Amino acid sequence: MNNMIYQVEDRPAFGKNLVFAIQQLLAIIAATLLVPTLVNLSSASADVQMSQPAALFGAGVGTLLYLLITRRKSPIFLGSSFAFISPLIGATAFGYLGIILGAIFAGAVYTLISVIVHFAGTGWVDKLMPTVIIGPTVALIGLSLCSSAVNNLNNTAGGSYNLIHILCGLIAFLVTTFASVKGNKTAKAIPFIIGILAGYVVAAIFTAIGNAAGIDYLKVVDFTPLVENFSPFTVSSLFAVPDFTIVKAAEQGSSLLSGAAGVANIALLFIPVSFVVFAEHIADHKNLSSIIGRDLIKDPGLDKTVLGDGLGSIAGAIFGGCPNTSYGESIGCIAITRNASTHTITLTAILCLIVAFLKPVVAFINTIPTCIVGGICVALYGFIAVSGLRMIQQVDLNNNKNLFVVSVILVLGIGGLVLNFGPVQITSIATALIMGIILNLILKDDPKKED
Repeated sequence: MNNMIYQVEDRPAFGKNLVFAIQQLLAIIAATLLVPTLVNLSSASADVQMSQPAALFGAGVGTLLYLLITRRKSPIFLGSSFAFISPLIGATAFGYLGIILGAIFAGAVYTLISVIVHFAGTGWVDKLMPTVIIGPTVALIGLSLCSSAVNNLNNTAGGSYNLIHILCGLIAFLVTTFASVKGNKTAKAIPFIIGILAGYVVAAIFTAIGNAAGIDYLKVVDFTPLVENFSPFTVSSLFAVPDFTIVKAAEQGSSLLSGAAGVANIALLFIPVSFVVFAEHIADHKNLSSIIGRDLIKDPGLDKTVLGDGLGSIAGAIFGGCPNTSYGESIGCIAITRNASTHTITLTAILCLIVAFLKPVVAFINTIPTCIVGGICVALYGFIAVSGLRMIQQVDLNNNKNLFVVSVILVLGIGGLVLNFGPVQITSIATALIMGIILNLILKDDPKKED
């Protein structure tokens, strides 16, 4: 792809960079805030409540740590990991300390892998996961998120089927794509901001009409978070210190940890998932490498990116309770806007730290309708899928071995095959990836048909 307007080391002017950073923030914030919300909804423990602002702060700290370790050579944002939702739900039974301990276990796995890679090199990565594996896996990551984008677009979680919600989401999507393809230089640089604002304005107009006419079907925007935040108006309505996990853990103590048995349970919850996320880490960085035209596996090196991801996860959990991971939304934003500057990612992380203390900003973000988020995600997730399909073009599909490897990854992944081993769950993407690797190793290449 390698047609970046801003490459990794480029520094946009501060004003432009601030706008770019806000756009990255809008691309990643919905998912980052959703993870603690889902954990709270699914957890049976009343002793642990995850905090949205704290999760956002943790994502910012984790990303800054990742950028430091990778020497600002890898332009990727680390946000709350959906892969760790199930372990987090289980860990809530062991209190805030159990959550932090789980992240430490995950980080220890990353650190061990980083040490192995440092001494063994990265040649095994290309042998274990060549393009015939990575291409369909990257495509699968994008395709697996399609249902999430569509569910958000038609507001499945918010109520009954509603064409007005779909219209607002599609307007956000269409304006985003038009700005990216047909807009001037400025519009092409900030298509997501333009798309979100256009969708929000239309949604607000429908909502105003719905409120005036008493028609619930037209009410798209729920302004309740803003109303609650400013009723009554006080200084605390503007600023608040997030409920950091480490502080809550210190207040709660270790009474819920249940000793060695609890520690063992937490290890079983987090360690297996860490290996799964590592595989996705490689896929994300291979994908980003193809977009920016630089091999991040070699420079800054897989050992650096994995270590940054692991320590970023620990930092994210210490502050916000959520282990972090590389975000496809961030990669999609880079691909569409062609801005790979790590200065933008750095400023995005700093904005996360600031916004976490600003209650009105978090409240406003929570008023953005899920249908508009869905419309934007159609573009973001679509670009991830297309990036994988572009990689598959490099593979000789006339070779039956390659054909079967690609097929098994796509079919098992899209079909949603999940493997459950007691408390350990292997996601459909991980299952598909593992089967693809096994099949690729079992079937020997025909020397006459090597890629």
